Amino acid sequence: MFVINYQTQRSFTNKLMVFLCGLAAVIAFVPLVSLLVYVVSQGYQQFKPAFFFNLPQAVGVPGGGMANAILGTLTLILIASVVGLPIGIFAGVYLAEFGKKGKFAWLVRFVADVLSGVPSIVTGIVAYTVIVKPMGNFSALAGGCALGFMMIPIVTRTTEELVKLIPHSLREASWALGIPQWKTVLSIVIRTAKNGILTGVLLSIARVAGETAPLLFTSFNNQFWPRTINEPTASLTVQVYTYAISPFDDWRQQAWTGALVLLLIVLAVNVFAKMFFKTGRGVLR
Repeated sequence: MFVINYQTQRSFTNKLMVFLCGLAAVIAFVPLVSLLVYVVSQGYQQFKPAFFFNLPQAVGVPGGGMANAILGTLTLILIASVVGLPIGIFAGVYLAEFGKKGKFAWLVRFVADVLSGVPSIVTGIVAYTVIVKPMGNFSALAGGCALGFMMIPIVTRTTEELVKLIPHSLREASWALGIPQWKTVLSIVIRTAKNGILTGVLLSIARVAGETAPLLFTSFNNQFWPRTINEPTASLTVQVYTYAISPFDDWRQQAWTGALVLLLIVLAVNVFAKMFFKTGRGVLR
């Protein structure tokens, strides 16, 4: 009798916890779907080819688009990736493989944790002081460096944790064949952990792609096509912010479309990365 009651209680508890976990997943899923549906419903009206190929028009002039802002956002993300990803990945590998103990490794982890919580506007002010003021003008280079600086702690900590998950037996097998540690790390450890590292990269790109505050102090804005990375450059986030607070209905409508395009860019990056790595073609092969 006791065994039957105990088994019944365990079965009931198991079903209850499964239900609660499923309910929590639904609760977490509903806001995301609601956000996507609302942005699509508000932004689809201006989602036309002209929006992607035309420059912004003056107030009262119909039409126009955010082609320069779209190109500027992609440029900023590219610069940020060039600046932030190599530093973050190699810092994470160092902490996981070569700096497991010691004061310097502890200091690097502590700094990465602190930087991950620094408000983005502070990063923008620092970039303005260090890059914009000495250069004498706003630029895409300054904006990309600010975003890249924000990517470093995310990529560092993610890479470190994922490299630690690689079985130590793989390293020992490589060392037994006489392969040095640095080559083992590059050829075996990073290649094995590449999909997990990609997750950290995507998280960092998604984080910086929607940032506005740092760009107000660095790349600023521009109503024309960007010619070089050393001049003010438009971005979707700043353009959406500028249009959203304006009193003009047409600009506010385009702000919703810009927000929709920004969501699609982040989605496209995720889909492309998943498809690319699903084929097994890693960058280290």
